Amino acid sequence: MTHPGMVVNVDSITDGAYYTYLKLKEPSSLSEFGWQWYRESNGEKIVDYQPPTKGHKTFWLQRYGDNGKRVFNEFGPGNLPVCQNQKQRIIIGGVSPHASFGYSGCGAAHTYFNLFKEKIPDTIIILGNHHHPYSKVGIMKEGAWETPLGNLTIDSELAKALIDKCSIIRDDVDSFIQFKEHNIEVQLPFIKYCAADKDTKIIPIKISRHIKLNQIGELSEDIAKTIISSEKDIIIVASSDMSHYNIYNEEQLKTLKMIDQSVIDQILKYNFENVLNPEKFIDVRLFNKFRLGERMPSICGRQTITTLLLICKKLNATKSELLKYYISKDIIPSEDPWTVGYFSGILMK
Repeated sequence: MTHPGMVVNVDSITDGAYYTYLKLKEPSSLSEFGWQWYRESNGEKIVDYQPPTKGHKTFWLQRYGDNGKRVFNEFGPGNLPVCQNQKQRIIIGGVSPHASFGYSGCGAAHTYFNLFKEKIPDTIIILGNHHHPYSKVGIMKEGAWETPLGNLTIDSELAKALIDKCSIIRDDVDSFIQFKEHNIEVQLPFIKYCAADKDTKIIPIKISRHIKLNQIGELSEDIAKTIISSEKDIIIVASSDMSHYNIYNEEQLKTLKMIDQSVIDQILKYNFENVLNPEKFIDVRLFNKFRLGERMPSICGRQTITTLLLICKKLNATKSELLKYYISKDIIPSEDPWTVGYFSGILMK
């Protein structure tokens, strides 16, 4: 296994097909931003792992300019984030993609531009999925995640309250350090960048792909109650890309977009059961247009989005907005058939 934080080319990563089929032509931002936590030998204290960018101009700033202009302006929301310092918050949640920054960065910029527009939150709960086998709902209850823009501290008070409130959530730091998993950590530079000088805290929660709807209902109920009982300004982000398919012709490309739009429509309508199980309302003949082995829903964060929808619904959210949808080939045209959809959206009271 390649050590997290090392700058490597994706072709040299052997611990999971997810990374090999991205086939990036540059050092991977997934590994470049390998901010992870490591236990000391006593098994109690958690210490920061410092990536090789420490101490000099960072990859984030190198790629997107001295103030992040490219990711917000080019294919992004068109402006840098500006906080309006409003007293009340209407936007309480959002969906943000999680591929390498070259692909998903602009979509994520749309989400965070809007989440931070009204006011800078005290805490962000990040709902991440798990591309590796995992059967739990894990949380990190203390510590910090390092980013090139500075550390993001875990809201330990809120994390402990969630553990006490919800029987499904486990304090499972090992699930965050034993796997090369990117979908939470790629959200962090956007949070740190948009928070500016405020010490916005995070709660990373990792949700199993195998979680059932009744468990998601219990999880979201307890998270919502914990948020309501807190005096803090808390928002929720679901980390997820949309469909992943090998595309060989225009019909398949059209089908991928059609499937994504159908699911996005369900997200915007808070139809959480259809989001979790798209095969229940999408004609199976659409999936059958793809090659054998891919004839199924492939939106990787259906569980995180479903959890987000239920939490926000319990927090009286009734409105939604599609901010951006595009596919990987819109960003980087390629003959490689592998194609991914990216969606940015927000949920509002």
